[in-house]
Amino acid sequence: MDISDLLTPDRVIARMKVASKKQALQELAKRAAAMTGLHERAVFEVLLEREKLGTTGVGHGIAIPHGKLPQLDRLYGMFARLETPIDFDAIDEQPVDLIFLLLAPESAGADHLKALARVSRLLRDRGFCEKLRGSASSDALYALLADAPTSHAA
Repeated sequence: MDISDLLTPDRVIARMKVASKKQALQELAKRAAAMTGLHERAVFEVLLEREKLGTTGVGHGIAIPHGKLPQLDRLYGMFARLETPIDFDAIDEQPVDLIFLLLAPESAGADHLKALARVSRLLRDRGFCEKLRGSASSDALYALLADAPTSHAA
């Protein structure tokens, strides 16, 4: 699975302005609702429920919020680089500035796990994350993500 299977250029945000984890999830839900046709509240509630199970702040400034929604017909991804890092209750207690949202149909079982593994492996590469942090535009971020090395494949 390639990142370009999950992302399109219009789903990459270069400078998202949020002040908290809740606000970040709300903004992502709003944008995800527009891309999926789902209700913003439904997306937000799925993300909140997942966070109650344990933080999706995986460390090193990265968060991968995700959830399953029965109305979806395929996997959707969205990437945001935050203008200012925020507290995301990350496992290493460090603020988060790179967020990859993943939404899947309830029936996506293995595909959802493969996508999570792919995103996780990619964002564990600190050099790659530094390139993301140094990119000024959504187009540059998308190009990096879409052309990510296949050695990170799940």
